[in-house]
Amino acid sequence: MINVLLAGFGGLGDQDHQTAMYLPAFTAHPAFRIAGVAATHPADEPRALAAAESAGVPYHADLATALSTVDAPVVSVAAPAQTRTDALLTAVRAGRHVLADKPFTPTRAEAEQVVAAAEGTGIVVAQHHRYHPMVTAGVAALRGGTVGLPWNVQVDFVVAGGHPCQDELLNFGGYPVDVVAALTNLPVLRVHATAAGPLTVLALGHEHGMTSTIVVGRTAPRAGVPEGRLAHHRYRVSGSHGVLVLDATKPAVTVSTASGLDRQWLPVDTLTGLLDDLHAVVTGAKPAGPTLDDALRTAAVLDAARRSLTEGVPVATDGGTA
Repeated sequence: MINVLLAGFGGLGDQDHQTAMYLPAFTAHPAFRIAGVAATHPADEPRALAAAESAGVPYHADLATALSTVDAPVVSVAAPAQTRTDALLTAVRAGRHVLADKPFTPTRAEAEQVVAAAEGTGIVVAQHHRYHPMVTAGVAALRGGTVGLPWNVQVDFVVAGGHPCQDELLNFGGYPVDVVAALTNLPVLRVHATAAGPLTVLALGHEHGMTSTIVVGRTAPRAGVPEGRLAHHRYRVSGSHGVLVLDATKPAVTVSTASGLDRQWLPVDTLTGLLDDLHAVVTGAKPAGPTLDDALRTAAVLDAARRSLTEGVPVATDGGTA
């Protein structure tokens, strides 16, 4: 089994993906074993101590000490926003493979810094929605030409209730941007972002004239939706010969073409595939999920979106004005 060091127990707002997601996922996965826990900021020390006690492993008050004493080739980094980039750099410079919680880094420039420092090690960015069976089935359908040539994607990624954080676009936006990249396999050239109350609307222009519209953010609590959970999570791909709809709240994949309607119901599991990819990286195999280039492109889209919101104009993902 591969030893894992859990580093950091924070995120944006009150998030703690390490405790809620990664700790139980590593515990359940047959290829990994939790070997230690490290705090990366005073704010996450209580959670780190609780995790160490729960897992029955040593606790360390700082990452550098943990890296020098814990025999773990893998570090799961879910540090608070203010220490995340430093924690990632510390882990990769120590020659460790890294599972990087989302958002990978606050900006593309910081993402590039981490990627440059990671030569010789592997980083898997935890865009876990990419591993949803719904998305996998949707990608296969599109690559197989089920709806012909895609020309538009419409996305709703809306959370109901919960505790807002300072940057909800950074908090949520990477998920749908990454899934659209998987579905279309077309880079985003320009972004026009507008605010719509508590939501942000991203109008993306891709290569070959394809477009995407992403509605993302957090609304007030809704009846029947658990607090802080997704009320709407769906992708509608319009193609030359039909329409593909992925709805994670069901979850289901629906294909509508001239020959009729086909619907496939699917299970919900995103973390097993994520850790399978991490295992592939550590053992020298090829991972199936998003690459570091994908992570950099997602960061560029979010950078452009923030600039577009500020300036009120479309912005090119290379930093220019579209």
